[in-house]
Amino acid sequence: MTLIKSISGIRGTIGGATGDTLNPLDIVKFVTAYATFIKQQGGVGRDAEFNNNRPTIVVGRDARISGVMVDQVVCGTLMGVGFDVVNIGLATTPTTELAVSTLGADGGIILTASHNPRQWNALKLLNREGEFLTAADGAKVLELAEKEDFEYADVDKLGHYINCDEADQWHIDDVLSLELVDREAVRKAGFRVCVDAINSVGGIILPKLLDELGVKYEILNGEPTGDFAHNPEPLEKNLTEIMDKMKAGGFDLGIVVDPDVDRLAFICEDGKMFGEEYTLVSVADYVLSHTKGNTVSNLSSTRALRDVTEKHGGEYSAAAVGEVNVTTKMKEVGAVIGGEGNGGVIYPECHYGRDALVGIALFLSSLAQKGVKASELRRSFPDYFIAKNRIDLTADTNVDAILEKVKTMYSGKDGIKVNDIDGVKIDFPEKWVHLRKSNTEPIIRVYSEAHSMDEADELGKSIMKIVYEMQG
Repeated sequence: MTLIKSISGIRGTIGGATGDTLNPLDIVKFVTAYATFIKQQGGVGRDAEFNNNRPTIVVGRDARISGVMVDQVVCGTLMGVGFDVVNIGLATTPTTELAVSTLGADGGIILTASHNPRQWNALKLLNREGEFLTAADGAKVLELAEKEDFEYADVDKLGHYINCDEADQWHIDDVLSLELVDREAVRKAGFRVCVDAINSVGGIILPKLLDELGVKYEILNGEPTGDFAHNPEPLEKNLTEIMDKMKAGGFDLGIVVDPDVDRLAFICEDGKMFGEEYTLVSVADYVLSHTKGNTVSNLSSTRALRDVTEKHGGEYSAAAVGEVNVTTKMKEVGAVIGGEGNGGVIYPECHYGRDALVGIALFLSSLAQKGVKASELRRSFPDYFIAKNRIDLTADTNVDAILEKVKTMYSGKDGIKVNDIDGVKIDFPEKWVHLRKSNTEPIIRVYSEAHSMDEADELGKSIMKIVYEMQG
């Protein structure tokens, strides 16, 4: 069993001993630390409709089996600290993010373990802008949790609890109001789509969005039971049901989301994967064709985004892995679109967070305006393939020293660029390899990309061989 504490929150498996799993005692401690941090930031509540000058926190959750238990512990703890809670219930991660800013709340807690299996859950922490805490702020929460120097409210100062069922519609309205969401073109196109909602909150909100876009649909695994029909990570090996459905014909597009609906993958009309890495590429191409500007993705994402960005006259920048790192870089360079290669689209015109609803609406607008099939759109982009490997290390291996040696080996060589903001990324003229250490286990993740899978895998394994030789 596992409990992982990081600057982005706390996550783990349900059940077991305290300190080793995600259990009520650790949830109380971590939520109290977060509330203490919000107090230190001057949280006083900004919307008189929902509070009496008490800090206000929005809470939303995906449909995991443990969600009700975790939700009640979180909300009770916040009230015990003297905070008002606005509980939006079953909601996507981006819906919760937008609700924080819509309500003028002081922060938010999202109860979701994203793509992790059913036994996992997590608390993801938001600031008053509805964005994930920075690394520095996340570190402060962790420090407060370790100190356990907490103070709770007396009976006359307990927080209030408010149910709110309007957040889904706020989110949909925000998406449909975007200038580049061409509702008329999408409606006229008469699309028929198949959606795999993986038994979570996508089964609640996506039908509402598609109805308003005038798209006909069939929902697979639409009941939000949290008992996932398959491994919830939206990778090809987990999507045989919807891929077979697409191959049988009758649909223009397959849409797949993860349990909290911040990751998005498409399947072409012929049943073949569009490619999760190409979700962001395709949406960026559409946005950049209407809005000139720059883009950002993380170091482990496909080079195709750089190619598309430069085609439209913009500049591409790479950020360290992690959504908060991407959004920070986007703000720094004024990016008009960005995200991560795992199907995460971040469109600042809506908000600074990965959002599958935004991705779906923009992608359908692109298909409708161009009048092409999904497979034809995919063929319009450069082909790259990413191989994912790992180097297993002993617990006492000095990973930083190894990465420094790899960096030194390739630095200063003609035609090669080395980036060390997050591990070591070696950019060759036509390919790249990225090595970064895991924060949770003694391994180095090795991602490599080239114009064929064989070439990408060969590149990754050649670097792995060098690392193993360094270990002796």
